[in-house]
Amino acid sequence: MAEREIPERYLEGYAPILAEVAATGRRLTRPELESRRALGEQAAEAGYGLRALVGAHLAAARTAWPRSPGSADSALAAVQQAVDAFAEGYERAQRLAVRQEEAARREFIDDLLFGRSDLGRLAERAERFGLRLSHAHAVAVAQGPVGYDEGDAVPRQVERALLARFGHRDVLLTTKDGRLLCIAPGHEDEILPCFAEQAHTATGGGRVAVGRPQPGPGGVVQSYEEALKALEMAERLGLDAPVLYAADLLVYPVLARDRQALADLVLGALGPLTAARGGARPLLDTLTAYFDSGCVAAEAARRLSLSVRATTYRLDRIRRLTGADLADPAHRYMLQTATIGARLLDWPATEL
Repeated sequence: MAEREIPERYLEGYAPILAEVAATGRRLTRPELESRRALGEQAAEAGYGLRALVGAHLAAARTAWPRSPGSADSALAAVQQAVDAFAEGYERAQRLAVRQEEAARREFIDDLLFGRSDLGRLAERAERFGLRLSHAHAVAVAQGPVGYDEGDAVPRQVERALLARFGHRDVLLTTKDGRLLCIAPGHEDEILPCFAEQAHTATGGGRVAVGRPQPGPGGVVQSYEEALKALEMAERLGLDAPVLYAADLLVYPVLARDRQALADLVLGALGPLTAARGGARPLLDTLTAYFDSGCVAAEAARRLSLSVRATTYRLDRIRRLTGADLADPAHRYMLQTATIGARLLDWPATEL
């Protein structure tokens, strides 16, 4: 696309300054430099490209080039000063525009994720940042070993990777509370898994949680909260999967919803383990490893760094203390649910 023609007003006073400086050998005065900076700001605000503006200055310099001998050095010095001041003003306006854009973007993200704005107005503002809130969206949240801001290297690396693969497909990548966020259309099944992979790598093994697609402006908030809860649940349960999907973890919020009932189940099913030598913790860890390994004693032993015989002894000890037989499906389900509840409630470290 051809550059727009540069209006003469952005070169106002440039030719007379060049001629006078070439004739006298003086440097540009402070008011002359400030006038160049002001014109640079105005050109930036009008949306003209710096390359075209510099080209216009050079073309004007050729037209007004002084004819007297020995004036070339002074003329070149004047061109350098004028263009440098003009570019300084241009860059100053751009930095201000970037700061204003970042502030507007941050305000929009805060309003979007906390529902603090009228939904109609929020949907209008969203289009400016590439989101169509009338559609369903899903949110992925990545948490690394340190906190991140939008200008940091890690978010930029992830954003470059997403843009290289998907271009601008109504995707918004940002940061919130030190975490990376990616908001993507709910029907674009490839975007958030790609974000999860890139974020896991860029953060040096950080964990990523993906909320379910939800419709409308409020759906972004809901999906975001699901992703946050998935990260929290993974921390409490000690899950080691690098990528967590809220849809796969729905059972845990259900269990945690009635805390008192869950506490009663834990104490009723696992409370007798506190009578064991060494307390409940070793036997509870054995149950956790046993269920996490698909109820295979040999795999549980490997995870616990114990012999199969020692693990089998512990499982038998659990049966004798609790009266629950792991070979019975009903007993096994009760013990597994209680074991999950113990992890959710941090029992036995926390008194119930």
